[in-house]
Amino acid sequence: MSRALPKYNQRRVALTGGAAAVVLSGALIAGSALAGETSGKGAGARPLAAAGTIACPDVASRLPAVPASARAEVDRNLALLQTQIAEANERLTETVGQGGPDFVKNAVLGPLASKRTAAIDRIALSIGRTTAKPQGLGSLAACTVR
Repeated sequence: MSRALPKYNQRRVALTGGAAAVVLSGALIAGSALAGETSGKGAGARPLAAAGTIACPDVASRLPAVPASARAEVDRNLALLQTQIAEANERLTETVGQGGPDFVKNAVLGPLASKRTAAIDRIALSIGRTTAKPQGLGSLAACTVR
């Protein structure tokens, strides 16, 4: 038996293995680049309208007269409440079809209520530094999905 045959086999195996590695890495790169895209047509595609929207009570209309010294902080926290609702709506549309029956409650509405409670408490504290602290605003933290 010739000694050249094993070298030839080694080269062939190395060349075949290298080509396979290039093909697999190309497929991996293409797959990861297209991972988030959907065609919009198919059994799993759902329209965004099916997700619903977050509905929260209006805090601004329930506030008493806001002193001038607290106006900037109250306005900042009211804007934060609107930002929180927008972020929750985005999360709601991103997670359509995920989880079980309590997924929306636990993953979207629960954290939103906690954030809203903190912002509403900051509003009440800033008003309470100058005048009487408003009562009953905590009930405005809970939101629902329409």
